[in-house]
Amino acid sequence: MSETEPSHQAKSVKPPKSYGLLRSSAIVGVMTFISRVMGLARDNIVANYFGSTAAADAFFVAFKIPNFFRRLFAEGAFSQAFVPVLTEYHTKRSFNEVQELVRRTMGTLGVSLLLITSIGILAAPLIIIIFAPGFRQMPEKLALTADMLQITFPYLMLISLTALCGSVLNSFNRFAIPAFTPVLLNVALILSTLLMTPWFDQPVMALAYGVMLAGIAQLCFQLPFLIRLQLFSWPLWGWHHEGVQRIMKLMVPALFGASVYQLSVLFDTVLASLLESGSVSWLYYSERLTQLPQGIFGIAIATVILPSLSRKHAEQSSESFSRTIDWALRLVCLVGIPSALALFVLAEPLIATLFHYGAMQDSDVFNAAKSLRAYTLGLVAFMLIKVLATGYFSRHDTKTPVRIAIKAMFASMILNVILVIPLKHAGLALATSLSSLLNAGMLYWGLHRIGVFKLQPGWRLLSLRMLLANSLMIFVVYELMADVSLWLSWGWIDRALQVALLVSVGVLTYVAALFISGFRPRHLAH
Repeated sequence: MSETEPSHQAKSVKPPKSYGLLRSSAIVGVMTFISRVMGLARDNIVANYFGSTAAADAFFVAFKIPNFFRRLFAEGAFSQAFVPVLTEYHTKRSFNEVQELVRRTMGTLGVSLLLITSIGILAAPLIIIIFAPGFRQMPEKLALTADMLQITFPYLMLISLTALCGSVLNSFNRFAIPAFTPVLLNVALILSTLLMTPWFDQPVMALAYGVMLAGIAQLCFQLPFLIRLQLFSWPLWGWHHEGVQRIMKLMVPALFGASVYQLSVLFDTVLASLLESGSVSWLYYSERLTQLPQGIFGIAIATVILPSLSRKHAEQSSESFSRTIDWALRLVCLVGIPSALALFVLAEPLIATLFHYGAMQDSDVFNAAKSLRAYTLGLVAFMLIKVLATGYFSRHDTKTPVRIAIKAMFASMILNVILVIPLKHAGLALATSLSSLLNAGMLYWGLHRIGVFKLQPGWRLLSLRMLLANSLMIFVVYELMADVSLWLSWGWIDRALQVALLVSVGVLTYVAALFISGFRPRHLAH
């Protein structure tokens, strides 16, 4: 093989066009859906084995800590900084330079994370006290949690390197593999619970080893695909490499932005803990439902368009850049609006079907439904934020979304204080929705103001079609939906069948109404 062949092979991978973007979004969405379903199965199995015991508490804290840093670092700030730089290298530079950037970034990231992981393992008891100060009063529980954290903390390094591999694959339009990878975590935890618990004096330790094995499996699963692209070679330290320095500079504001979000979530939790017992759980159950369409559609679309937008920015193709964002916004509205309306109308049936078992009372269903309806008012905004922020990240601008996020965070805190008194826990959900609308609006206006985005023709007709389709869908679903009292008395099979019927009829009505109004798949082209 000649030296030029790898370059030719890599540069033959072109950005997906219209239906390619739609197909890639669908692939990521399906994989995310599988992961979420497996996550529900994992939670059910773990709950059956360990319940709400002290051992279960210890594991959840030991798993929460590396997961917290993963959300803060690997899947957010790093990807947002790395993908635009990598895409620019892929577009403007030689394949050898792309290879060098990947190996230098992997080496620098690996060494940095190895240092952080070593500190985390050595300081495990202190970290537990910081994250769970109540454990200080229970020495045995603290010791068990620290032992498990020493096993689970390497997951941060493994999943961060996995995120790097996934970002490379996404940049070369290999979306299915990174999207499927999270499924392996749920599989590992399920198998460790079912098979490994008899091996330990403390059965819950099996879960800690399951987390570490999941990190190894996820990284090893992606490496062969990097090798096929000829983008994996032995990592090298590259702190002074020009591309690595640019990535680090972009990561700083992105990390700060992720910290802002975590602070906002913490403030919500603090206020909810001051309300009547059950408020935290009601918010948790309702937020879990809104995360499903966000992950399947919002995050999937944002994941797919980030490499495409980064490439268009590198090519200085401003018109195509604007059309891609417009395409993503149309898709979010076509999917997000009916999802939000369906969650609003079917709030009690969905919560009853998923959670109304065992200790959960009828009153819990109604209270969780209140916060779910409040969250649905901002569901489309949550999804738009993912897409619109990508427009900034692809332009190597991580500071503007952070400034906007800070303003939205303060607005959320003020609204929390105002709304929590009359609406209680639902007021916290409503404050989150209203601040998300503000966030999405400022992101949209910022892109429009600097002239990189403008709405394309056809929005007025599309809005009329969506109004007709959504109205018919809600009318049909509402007419078919049984009284809430029946849902509360049914068994899980009856509930599941009824949900499947309502969702199927709703989807068919919505799609048929769009088709009758003149909408065709070709209208998703750009």
